[in-house]
Amino acid sequence: MNRRGFVSACLGAAGSLCSPIRTLAQQASSRGKALNLKITGLKTFVVNAGSLNWVFCKVYTNAGLVGLGEGSVTSKEATIAEAIMEHERFLNGKDPTDIELLWQGMFRFPRWRGGPILNSAISAVEIALWDILGQALEVPIYKLLGGAARPRIRMYLDVGSTPEDFLRAKELGYTAAKTTPLSPDKDVVNPTRMIRESVARLAAIRKAVGDDFDIAVDAHGRCTTTMAIDFCTRVEELGLLFVEEPTQLEDLGELALLREKTKTHLATGERSFTKYGFADFCSRHLVDYVQPDVCHAGGILELKKIGAIAETYRVNLAPHNPQSFVSTMASLHVDATTPSAAIQESTLNRTQWIQDLFEGTGPQVTQGYASLPTRPGLGVTLNEKVAAAHPYKPTNRPEYHFPDGSVTDQ
Repeated sequence: MNRRGFVSACLGAAGSLCSPIRTLAQQASSRGKALNLKITGLKTFVVNAGSLNWVFCKVYTNAGLVGLGEGSVTSKEATIAEAIMEHERFLNGKDPTDIELLWQGMFRFPRWRGGPILNSAISAVEIALWDILGQALEVPIYKLLGGAARPRIRMYLDVGSTPEDFLRAKELGYTAAKTTPLSPDKDVVNPTRMIRESVARLAAIRKAVGDDFDIAVDAHGRCTTTMAIDFCTRVEELGLLFVEEPTQLEDLGELALLREKTKTHLATGERSFTKYGFADFCSRHLVDYVQPDVCHAGGILELKKIGAIAETYRVNLAPHNPQSFVSTMASLHVDATTPSAAIQESTLNRTQWIQDLFEGTGPQVTQGYASLPTRPGLGVTLNEKVAAAHPYKPTNRPEYHFPDGSVTDQ
């Protein structure tokens, strides 16, 4: 079978697997029909959180119910906000409980689709639609997705690159944490030195936390093929949970080559979109963990479909989530209902103004595990006054180069 036939077969299987999930959405929509809800408008909020900005979306209805979503993309936040508002003319007057129908319309009708901007805009709206439906039926979203597959959800924490950072996570009750040890020296990537120093950092972390604490690594796609092979083979003895984004995604053959060369567990997916972007990862077993981001991959139902594909091929789901509590809660609703969901990325985000921004709502984490959501809908609210006090500030990602001045990936 040629590659086109192979991928078509995988996507055909994915469609069959996702049909029960689509039915769940249709059943939930039917329950909301009697409410006679109509969308009356959209509004975006871009909130500066220091080195990045969060992009939120509110969807308003004729009954006063308001849904909240997120579509944050670093360094493209103003563009995302405009892309979200492009959907207003299509959505106005529509029933917000027709989530699958509206998603298909936003994705397919414009003809141009895919990529971080268009998919993140759809994701933000879709999350808000689920929030509306859950509020209308007075149940948490995960109850509309089939109910719990587990009583609690394991979390890992994003931390720094020192043993002390990991020990702090351990003290907080977490059993796993992730670091980015492949750090350039003053924005210059010296491959040999960067890999050598990164392996030394990880060895010190392993010694500090012991063998039973899971260490995850985010490579951020910074490695060339040879660098990825070198790094992943050298850390095999450290027993890492996974190395995330060891390669870029333009050529999956590169990832397949790395897979053949190392025993280190691999993960990727934050820059892939919709179920179509994950068929090869799962069916070809290119990674041990897929990492779709609910704010980019297509929203809550699309994340659920990706989880079903992962489950079929016995690949773990570990959703990407460096964003706000909105993203975290949307991910947790899917994690709660999805058997393949193994662990959820999280950040502390516990400063007082952030607590005020979300009015004290958000995930409830105890000893490294999140409780099942209990509030109707998404379970998190956005205070517009606090949002207005932290307006958008343009930010740029770091610019890394090799010693000869050429541009590196990241």
